[in-house]
Amino acid sequence: VQLVESGGGSVQAGGSLRLSCTASAYTYSSMCLAWFRQAPGKEREGVAAIYTDDGTKYYADSVKGRFTISQDNAKNTVYLQMNNLKPEDTAMYYCASDARGCRVVAGTLVLDYSYWGQGTQVTVSS
Repeated sequence: VQLVESGGGSVQAGGSLRLSCTASAYTYSSMCLAWFRQAPGKEREGVAAIYTDDGTKYYADSVKGRFTISQDNAKNTVYLQMNNLKPEDTAMYYCASDARGCRVVAGTLVLDYSYWGQGTQVTVSS
């Protein structure tokens, strides 16, 4: 298993959750670790990403100021701290990893990643 997510759950609007993505060594070092989400009936979208070598970060406009991505190199783990959650944040959240960097096109994180986790559900009620 290369990427394992945890930390999903159900919260009320305004609440917080922290997602974790633990990677194997070859899916962590010199890689872009990203969080994507997919709600029922909607396309998968990039939420946040971090390049593990230098900590460069990307955030989707919809989560800027509310979500924070961070890394712990000693644990090969990337976190997504989600604050002030909204019902529209409800989705399955996936961790992904790719050696080609955190590619952004037209302000949107590219979906083409080599490695994917199994996903963790986040549900925000109003």
